[in-house]
Amino acid sequence: MTGPVTIIPIGGVPEIRPGDDLAAILADRIDAQGLEPVPGDVLVVTHKVVSKAEGRIRAAPDDAAYRAAVEDEASAVLRRRGDLTIAVTRHGFICANAGVDRSNTDDGSVVLLPVDPDRSAHRLRMILRRRLGTDLAVVVTDTFGRPWRRGLVDVAIGISGLPAVVDLRGTVDGNGRTLEVTEIAVVDEIAAAADLVMGKAARVPAAVVRGVDLRGEGRATDLVRPASEDLFR
Repeated sequence: MTGPVTIIPIGGVPEIRPGDDLAAILADRIDAQGLEPVPGDVLVVTHKVVSKAEGRIRAAPDDAAYRAAVEDEASAVLRRRGDLTIAVTRHGFICANAGVDRSNTDDGSVVLLPVDPDRSAHRLRMILRRRLGTDLAVVVTDTFGRPWRRGLVDVAIGISGLPAVVDLRGTVDGNGRTLEVTEIAVVDEIAAAADLVMGKAARVPAAVVRGVDLRGEGRATDLVRPASEDLFR
């Protein structure tokens, strides 16, 4: 990727309900904006609308029910501090409260992560390819904290049509030195960049990232560091 990258928000998406045809809704909004997808485009979608369309909503009328949802979604709990739980999800992701989210959902309910975010991304990609006539890569995102740094960023939890990591080990840098450890989490970079135009309260759940000259078939779970490589766990 040596040229410019353009990020185009997809607005006007209605509130998504269980059973909604999310791919059709996104395709209609892309058409309505006059945006003609081109090969190499990446559609970035927040997991919130994917989860809602897939019915991954659970009643949680009080804090006790919310905590119960977190326990049910966690495969392991690593740390607790007050109301915060750092947990491992069934997908292998390590995140706050096992990805259970009370924001941007009806009162008394929570949204859970998709059962298989990579499969969700692939399903969206296949349907959109038929509807739009262009093979867009798809990235499904969620908001994670980062060890040793304040603040949150969007990361990829589901992908289709892209590698998760670009491995530069064995290549040389600008000074001719061989790179020995450099692996670029390119789909996380795409997710974070797309969030710049989506925001957390603007109700823009999708964006097209153009100019990413990259194709491949990876899984977001490829980004999970095995416990055997974790110096701190």
